[in-house]
Amino acid sequence: APEQKLRLVEALQAEGHVVAMTGDGVNDAPALKQADIGVAMGITGTSVSKESADMVLTDDNFATIVAAVEEGRRVYDNLIKAFAFVLPTNLGLAFILMAAVAVFPIVGGELLLPMAPVQILWINLIAAVALALPLGFEAMEKNVMGRPPRKPDAPVLSPFVLFRTVWVALLMSAAAIGLFLWEFSGAGDEVGGRGYAEAQTMAVSTVVMFQIFYLIGCRSLRGSVREIGLWSNLWIYGGIGVLLVLQLGFTYLPFMNTIFGSAPLGLDDWARAAAAAI
Repeated sequence: APEQKLRLVEALQAEGHVVAMTGDGVNDAPALKQADIGVAMGITGTSVSKESADMVLTDDNFATIVAAVEEGRRVYDNLIKAFAFVLPTNLGLAFILMAAVAVFPIVGGELLLPMAPVQILWINLIAAVALALPLGFEAMEKNVMGRPPRKPDAPVLSPFVLFRTVWVALLMSAAAIGLFLWEFSGAGDEVGGRGYAEAQTMAVSTVVMFQIFYLIGCRSLRGSVREIGLWSNLWIYGGIGVLLVLQLGFTYLPFMNTIFGSAPLGLDDWARAAAAAI
């Protein structure tokens, strides 16, 4: 009876469960409305049941619900992966600026900055477009339907993701600042000179290399990247290739040097940046 179906839904919700209810008739409407997700049948369902439901199963095939849940979990996983990738970069850049303001000296009347504001804008622009977007195409991880349902009140950013964000940001900022100081002290230059531009370019390149290697690690937050397949998402490598081409232009093209205050680097500089990132 309609009231019995409604009581069943309410009893399960009282126990903290997320309830999905399927139905096709008028007597299913109260339970469809009460359920967290009401699913009406698209072919055999009445108009009352369709209006009461949250979604309509157009083919009346329950296997479609399973496929939809799988896809939903994949999309949610990829969303968290994108957060886990983008947040450490932004926080790391903030750490770099904070360290510069709090600790770095004023040289020749100007504050010594590991990165100019326009260079920070460059990092945010190319990282968001070239690297974060390909994470949205990650394939479904194994045993995705073997996980227990996610609690409705669970935060989007888990303690693990938050800890990972701070830890990676600290590593990234420490490496960028360290290599900036290495390059700047070796050049023996002053603020605004070529040695200063090379040191800033070194810091930017270090962050970019960090992003590349960290992106590989963000492809799975639950296990090894090998478990989902190194080549299961070719968009990742396309994004890395685009980023490297852009960064080479940032470093070696004269008009980019003029716009961003960058300077050409040697192979040993790239090797140090890659070693720090690894």
